[in-house]
Amino acid sequence: MKPKDFQRPDKNGYYGKFGGAFIPEMLHLNIKELQEKYKDITESEEFQEEFQDLLKNYVGRETPLYFAKNLSKKYKTTIYLKREDLNHTGAHKINNALGQAILAKKLGKKRIIAETGAGQHGVATATACALLGLECIIYMGETDLQRQAPNVGRMKMLGAEIISVTSGSKTLKDAVNESIRDWINNAPTTHYIIGSVVGPHPFPDMVTRFQSVISKEIKAQFLEKTGHPNPDYIIACIGGGSNAAGAFYHYVNDKNVKIIAAEASGLGLRSGKSAATTFLGSLGILHGSKSLVMQTKDGQVVEPHSISAGLDYPGIGPFHANLFKEKRAEFMAVTDQEALKAAQTLTKTEGIIPALESAHALAVLDKITFLETDTVIICLSGRGDKDMETYLEKLSSFL
Repeated sequence: MKPKDFQRPDKNGYYGKFGGAFIPEMLHLNIKELQEKYKDITESEEFQEEFQDLLKNYVGRETPLYFAKNLSKKYKTTIYLKREDLNHTGAHKINNALGQAILAKKLGKKRIIAETGAGQHGVATATACALLGLECIIYMGETDLQRQAPNVGRMKMLGAEIISVTSGSKTLKDAVNESIRDWINNAPTTHYIIGSVVGPHPFPDMVTRFQSVISKEIKAQFLEKTGHPNPDYIIACIGGGSNAAGAFYHYVNDKNVKIIAAEASGLGLRSGKSAATTFLGSLGILHGSKSLVMQTKDGQVVEPHSISAGLDYPGIGPFHANLFKEKRAEFMAVTDQEALKAAQTLTKTEGIIPALESAHALAVLDKITFLETDTVIICLSGRGDKDMETYLEKLSSFL
């Protein structure tokens, strides 16, 4: 029996029973063009030369695989941090934003739209557009505009137009909705840079491929540092799931590596204020693909909650939904308070302030009893500058 390939979807964009392209007729030509051309363009020598040069000389890759000596001592195991927070713009998001911006230019699109929650994808997209001379419009929920003010300022300085979304919960889900409406109305001139491994095929595969540079580097770095081909654990936070897809990609077909995805359970799984999709979701269609979605029995999307703007999403991408269904990855629910505690622990042991998203992955350290012989890699997806207001407010009694 042929072993399962967890990395890539089938020709119709399905990972198992998750994926596909459920789109309005007005987007059909744009999506069909992407489906037919994205592999040929992105795998071409010309594209790869430009992309790899920018990753190295502009983004600053490769990012370090850092041995967290003090954290390792605390948890009595060996812990490495993949330092995506050291990328230009402060997170992993720039990998995908640059890749899609180059692709858009080669498709003749001069206008870029994007959604953002935590603001890191918005900053990365605005950065790529400034570099490549593209018009940039960023949709952002009104709630996220307020809690991610530093990133809003950065986007504006980079020349992006910021459109506040006031519908629904005024967060990431609603920003995606408005971005799709814009794309429908401006399809011939516009490319939508989706920031996570969600949306209609080919976006989940395309974003995963651009982010797979993370695990490609980890494999080489880990072998060089330890002499071993694989760690025992790879851990990453997951909302839609782009940093997790990148960190997991080159390991998903190797059953010897345990994969852990940390979801945001907000105020708790039974609180009605959560974003833990694999615990609370069911099969449904959201933003153009079939996946696991937090929804009512009649298919209405349930408003998610997380202290982390980047994890405040009522679904996960089809790549991850398949890992969950096939039990290839273990999904763990992390509350707001557990994430805050984990952020404080990293800050005080290693002198690194993580993004609130990354803090959810770090919180897994308190949920598993690791062996002293284990090696654990955590994807530190972003830095905590953007979350300082939240940290100062929520951790005031500890500071």
